[in-house]
Amino acid sequence: MSGNSIDVHAVRSLVETDPDTLLVDVRTAAEYESSHIPGAVNLPLQRVDDHLERIAADAGRGLVLVCQSGARARRCQDRLAEAGLRDTVVMSGGMNVWEAQGAPVVRGRERWALERQVRLVAGGLVLTSVLASLLWPPAVALAGLIGAGLAFAAVTDTCMMGTALARLPYNRPRGHVDIEDSLERIAARR
Repeated sequence: MSGNSIDVHAVRSLVETDPDTLLVDVRTAAEYESSHIPGAVNLPLQRVDDHLERIAADAGRGLVLVCQSGARARRCQDRLAEAGLRDTVVMSGGMNVWEAQGAPVVRGRERWALERQVRLVAGGLVLTSVLASLLWPPAVALAGLIGAGLAFAAVTDTCMMGTALARLPYNRPRGHVDIEDSLERIAARR
């Protein structure tokens, strides 16, 4: 695997021809539980920093990083590269493209994607503050703060609201997610 990204068609071919290909899904555990690629391991981006050195040391060879759209997988790729693991690729378009192309998925309890939750909360806060400003004009400042936060999120390719939402009980799977199991599957490929 070389380069920074790989399209869905190439990932499907790679998985079919090389059964040792490891797909690492960096979405939240709840998103992974909702739908994931068969055989993929879940290592949520918010947990990667806790295990960064171990992943970089144990990976042995290339990993295909997957998220909902590609943004979180790119952030994970950057973190792993900083830790010395450069043999990673990001699946372009993420699960959005994977599912749109009718590729196989394992389905579980359906939840909204984290990005959709962010849009709902941000939009709801803006709408509420604008309506509240009809009665109390200073309330419109909240809409400005949300707009500034979204602009900052776009420029820095981070999302504090998404990070906060990922910690809510709704975004936790029913069962225990065993990060150790994912880390062992990464190490077993050496």
